[in-house]
Amino acid sequence: MYRPQWIDLDGVANMRDLGGLPTETGEAVRPRRLLRSDNLQDLSPEAIKTLVTRFGVSDVVDLRTHVELAKEGDGPLRAVTHVRHHHHTLYREDSVESGIPAAERALPWETDERREAAAARAAVADGSQEETDPARRRSHEEFWSEHYLSYLATRPDSIVAALDAIASSEGAAIVHCAAGKDRTGTVVGLALKVVGVSDDLVIADYAASAERVPAIMARLRSSTAYAANLQGKTIAQQSPTTDTMRLLLQTLDERHGGALGWLDTQGWTRADTDRLRRKLLAD
Repeated sequence: MYRPQWIDLDGVANMRDLGGLPTETGEAVRPRRLLRSDNLQDLSPEAIKTLVTRFGVSDVVDLRTHVELAKEGDGPLRAVTHVRHHHHTLYREDSVESGIPAAERALPWETDERREAAAARAAVADGSQEETDPARRRSHEEFWSEHYLSYLATRPDSIVAALDAIASSEGAAIVHCAAGKDRTGTVVGLALKVVGVSDDLVIADYAASAERVPAIMARLRSSTAYAANLQGKTIAQQSPTTDTMRLLLQTLDERHGGALGWLDTQGWTRADTDRLRRKLLAD
């Protein structure tokens, strides 16, 4: 049975240690090797001390966009000189280079949501789709699994770089985004599959964030970067479900022969797999 190893610190709502997850070959992810979290902007000095001393955090894999970083500013862990930060955005159109300063741009998914809404309105208007026909609408799970697949399709470089940063970390690595469930769930899920954790446990870990969604949304609604985008959105809409990750893993199996099959198309090697296994599994 999967039990989340929650790390309850001042300033985060969705942090946990992946240690203890067994692999299908009888090994287990070691504690204090891979942590996952929502954003780290509000960590207190005591929380930072705990992460660095008790958990041995040496690397932070930040999956937020350039827009988010510009709007939020440097988090307090940036002041810890021996902690390395790796920034890997998962949105193709998100870049430092733009005619509009990052802090003044919309969040990338706001643009995606507007496009989706416009396409749906157009389909209804031209009669190609019935607005009330559930068979013609994507389910919650289909929407999110396709969204995660778009990370792999448009920013495979960032996915591979994030996994490399985990494998290369000297101590514990924290992977985080804003809420710690979607972008983080995708990268962590791939890392766990690479080292041999079963689908059922990867799915269970992904879905565990649902328990923390009310607290996550309360945090993000207090931030100028996210508050406007969360207006009118419900806890149910933002909660991960088991079927979402199941669909993602199923699609990877069908199209690529699994997570490792997809990574192989991106230049990931057996040596890379061995490095990640040593990092997460070795005594």
